[in-house]
Amino acid sequence: MRAVTELSDFLDFGWRHLERGEAEPDAAARYPVLATVSPDGAPEARTVVLRRAERDLGVAEIYTDIASHKIASLRAEPRAQLHVWDADSQLQLRLSTRVTLLDGAGLEERWSQLGGESRLSYGAVPDPGVTIPKADAYDKRGLFAHFAVLQCRILSIELVHLVTPHKRAVFCETDGWRGEWWVP
Repeated sequence: MRAVTELSDFLDFGWRHLERGEAEPDAAARYPVLATVSPDGAPEARTVVLRRAERDLGVAEIYTDIASHKIASLRAEPRAQLHVWDADSQLQLRLSTRVTLLDGAGLEERWSQLGGESRLSYGAVPDPGVTIPKADAYDKRGLFAHFAVLQCRILSIELVHLVTPHKRAVFCETDGWRGEWWVP
């Protein structure tokens, strides 16, 4: 990447990484870390799969099982962060979001686009996170009734680029994504 001196170019750089995460299975942004807060106030972080990144709408989407523990966490506190580290580009992205849970009617098209193996991630018996007597004492069912989408409305994006010189900027929805340079 050429030397970035304009905030708008830096934001474009970050969005290109996110969009590659949606499109390319090997892209670093394909597997962000989702950070939430449990209903009892404990921090939680888990790796998820980025299924959609749409700049015009300011959203990122993740698919999940409706019975997973993160659903209770997001119902109690819908604010969450997505974190991406791209070692090849030396770029960190932190997306502060407000998550809306989508499930049931209206998701049939997204469900139909999933391959059979991917569908098996939704509808384990017993539910995700339940104690089992041995490692394989569960059944993967692939149930549409368990399929949910976490639609993350992006409120701010923080980019840290660890090249010489290091660069850091924060962009917020509230100021029209104008952005500000910050000390790295």
